[in-house]
Amino acid sequence: MSANALLQLGVYLGVLLVCVKPLGGYMAKVLEGRRNPAERVLGPIERLLYRVCGVDPGGSMSWSVYAGAFLAFNALGLLAVYLLLRLQHLLPFNPQGFPALQPYTAFNVAVSFGTNTNWQNYGGETTLGYFVQMAGLTVQNFVSAASGLAVLAALARGLATRAAQAIGNFWVDLVRSTLYILLPLSAALALLLVSQGVVQNFRAYQPAQLTEATVGPSGQLISQQVLPMGPAASQIAIKELGTNGGGFFNVNSAHPFENPTPLSNFAEALAILLIPAALCCTFGRMVNDARQGWALLAAMALIFVPLLVAEVRAEQGNMEGKETRFGTTNSALWAVATTAASNGSVNSMHDSFTPIGGLIPMFLMQLGEVVFGGVGSGLYGMLAFAIVAVFLAGLMVGRTPEYLGKKIEAFEMKMASLAILVPPLCVLAGTAIAVLTPMGRSGLQDRGPHGFSEILYAFSSMGNNNGSAFAGYAADNPLVNVVGGLAMLISRYWVALPMLAMAGSLARKKIVPAGMGTLPTHTPLFVFLLTGVVIIVGALAFIPALALGPIVEALR
Repeated sequence: MSANALLQLGVYLGVLLVCVKPLGGYMAKVLEGRRNPAERVLGPIERLLYRVCGVDPGGSMSWSVYAGAFLAFNALGLLAVYLLLRLQHLLPFNPQGFPALQPYTAFNVAVSFGTNTNWQNYGGETTLGYFVQMAGLTVQNFVSAASGLAVLAALARGLATRAAQAIGNFWVDLVRSTLYILLPLSAALALLLVSQGVVQNFRAYQPAQLTEATVGPSGQLISQQVLPMGPAASQIAIKELGTNGGGFFNVNSAHPFENPTPLSNFAEALAILLIPAALCCTFGRMVNDARQGWALLAAMALIFVPLLVAEVRAEQGNMEGKETRFGTTNSALWAVATTAASNGSVNSMHDSFTPIGGLIPMFLMQLGEVVFGGVGSGLYGMLAFAIVAVFLAGLMVGRTPEYLGKKIEAFEMKMASLAILVPPLCVLAGTAIAVLTPMGRSGLQDRGPHGFSEILYAFSSMGNNNGSAFAGYAADNPLVNVVGGLAMLISRYWVALPMLAMAGSLARKKIVPAGMGTLPTHTPLFVFLLTGVVIIVGALAFIPALALGPIVEALR
């Protein structure tokens, strides 16, 4: 690997780590309801929202009530987006006159954005009007990320409290996460992106005269190009910061109107991991032991950095499917960051990567999106693995396992097992259905191992709420829309709900003082144990499937 590549990776990781502590401390203040620097300006808006919505900010909820509010809010969001998509032709701010989406496609898109997946099987600039992009997709980008933050906050309270029945107030967590964290960061990033040339307007698409006429596929002379417009910067900012990933334009962050310069590329790539990395520090503050957060961050980095280096090495010299303004290093960095987080945005086409270059992003998703992962969801997924790790350690020494002073018993293990095993089941079942049915295979661009990789990647993306694609699989058909939509729903809520149930169970328990036999969960030993559990579970679930796709393709 070249010195230039090492320098670029070093600068990226260095800036990311510098931001972890200050942002993590700020988010801990927000989620704990303590005073923060933004409260003087945003506090009146927060209190107004509570009054208008009839929310008692001082009230607290049991885990079941919290989960009910979480589900009800998300269900209403899904319904709202579905209706917007089906009624698009009647809505304002649609200068291109795009028609309504078909029912199966609308279902898939609504589920995709409501579950923080942002899987897209359509071209944004040829399918959706501005009103739907703003009122439907951008709003869901904010609230789906805020929902993930809320679940993480509830789990942290469950671990930190002593013999409590409540784990917080979902509505307060949702409002504070959106108002104090996501909106200010998104506004700052959107302004930076506009300064770099990202479009933000309501104009109709603009014709541009070509400097040299060309001949079209039917032999016609083409002298003009139509340039898509729209309020892109505001959606792109939250798509990165909220680990959403849905592109305003079809080619996502490879499009020059979404990501025009090396500076915009660096800022967007940094935004993908910014909040997930900082949340490790937030968690440590909320459980009153900062070392716990650093241990989780170290475990994530121990997986992320070697795979990042391997990806850059695999893609050196391969410029197919990549933008020349970014090069191979930044394309590989983005591919690893976007699949380590449940982001899914792309600045290059993963279908054109080498077999090993395509395997690494796929495997990162298949680990359960816990290596940084989505906003909130990545860390509470990693905590499920931490519960399994302390349980295994307890089995080895014949002692009841503990995590942060709470006894880990049968119920917690059942919930952690559900959270860990449900996404692989969704991925493998969805892949099998698509491979075995003519409709599932109909969208393949390639045959053989690479064609299988296209399907496996698609369902790894949907089944782990990522949203990226190999871009060689035309998935807009009823079968993939329905099966993929169900995979996104199940993998989102059958992870979040067990973690909320676990939060309620842990909150009721007393904190047991650490003794001589207690496994310290902030040491290098635990970091390596946790890393091993994550990798082994991912390998056991997916190595057979990977052997049929990218591994055999690399050996041909």
